[in-house]
Amino acid sequence: MSESARWAATMLGAALGVSFALSLGLTAMAIRVAPRLGLVDRPGGANSHKTHRRPTPYGGGTAMMLAAWGPAAAAVVLASALSESWIAERFGELARAYAGGLAQRGGQLAAVFAGALALHVLGLYDDVRAQGPWVKLTAIVGVAVWTAMAGGVAVAQFLGPATSIVLTVLWITIITNSLNFLDNMDGLSAGVAGICAMFLVICGLAAGQLLVPALGCLFLGAMAGFLVFNFPPAHVFMGDAGSLVLGYMLAVLSAMTTYYDSAGPMPPYALAMPLAILAVPLYDFTSVVVIRLMEGRNPLRGDRRHFSHRLVERGLSRRSAVLTIYLATAATGALATLLPGAGLRETLTVLAVVLMVLLIIAILEAPLRRDA
Repeated sequence: MSESARWAATMLGAALGVSFALSLGLTAMAIRVAPRLGLVDRPGGANSHKTHRRPTPYGGGTAMMLAAWGPAAAAVVLASALSESWIAERFGELARAYAGGLAQRGGQLAAVFAGALALHVLGLYDDVRAQGPWVKLTAIVGVAVWTAMAGGVAVAQFLGPATSIVLTVLWITIITNSLNFLDNMDGLSAGVAGICAMFLVICGLAAGQLLVPALGCLFLGAMAGFLVFNFPPAHVFMGDAGSLVLGYMLAVLSAMTTYYDSAGPMPPYALAMPLAILAVPLYDFTSVVVIRLMEGRNPLRGDRRHFSHRLVERGLSRRSAVLTIYLATAATGALATLLPGAGLRETLTVLAVVLMVLLIIAILEAPLRRDA
């Protein structure tokens, strides 16, 4: 193994391990502290789409936020504060180069963190006092604009600056809402987001990146630590304070992995990679919106018409439904790892298989036909 590969493995392993340990401890603390602060999700009431049977504390979203962004902020501060010569003397030239690159990207990471923090605060407020769907949508769009303009996160830059900004705002808005929609069953949103993050890390490494995979590992570890307490039956919820941030970070990481500061030129059809990785959340989001619109209802208001609920209606247990969605996400994500460097023929083949996976799911979850 080369020195650069050893450094990459060490950095990614440290990011994953530290964030997992922090998330584990902070989530356990949230379970104890949240009820004392009144941060509890109670079933029934106006939110009739909720399915849990006992009051469950919030706080998982804050635990994940601190577990992922705490080490990231510490790393940026250290990289900026320590002199390059001091780092080179003690850890070598490669460490100096990595630290210098991290310090240079500090401004971008600060802008992304500001966007995540804004959504986290919005989610906390919504968890305590529910806001209207249009309030959340407006805030998400505002954060997406900020991220594209101030953070320099962009998709499809080959189409020109204006078009790229519009598409970036749409991408961040849709993916953020997709993960927020998916947070409707114990262990579902965090598990699916973790699987997507894992494949984004793999694709980022395949493209020769390290910073973005490291950030992905921080969030992957944070989600894994939270899932210890959230997998069915859940002992804690992430709330909107968590699901909004996870969706936002997946959107940002996918944009940075695929298009931003790429090691080399990519053909336009390489944009298929994040679509394959995030195919299942996008399927749930699209199908729910279509169902609600066809029934003449507000597409942003919660109900029990999600992918997971439809699987339960077909006879699966909640845990089996969650695991089924995990497997579908892993299947499309694994296909996406074939796309970096792929040609047009290979890309179309992968997309066709992803589409067939989604169509099989759609057929299997369709309502049972009853003979007259």
